[in-house]
Amino acid sequence: MTVNRYLRLIAGFFVTFSVLLAHFHHPSWLWFTAFVGLNLFQSAFTDWCPMITLLRKLGVKEG
Repeated sequence: MTVNRYLRLIAGFFVTFSVLLAHFHHPSWLWFTAFVGLNLFQSAFTDWCPMITLLRKLGVKEG
């Protein structure tokens, strides 16, 4: 898999998992969902995403 596919996989997992935690555990988990969304939003404008930087350091190949 490539960096972009891993990024979409991880972001989708984090959003789904935090919504489930908010539903079954405590609504404050929605702040984590908002954090992931805002991070994706800012990366569209700045062309920098911390998760992509981490994945590249882990040796995941480019797309």
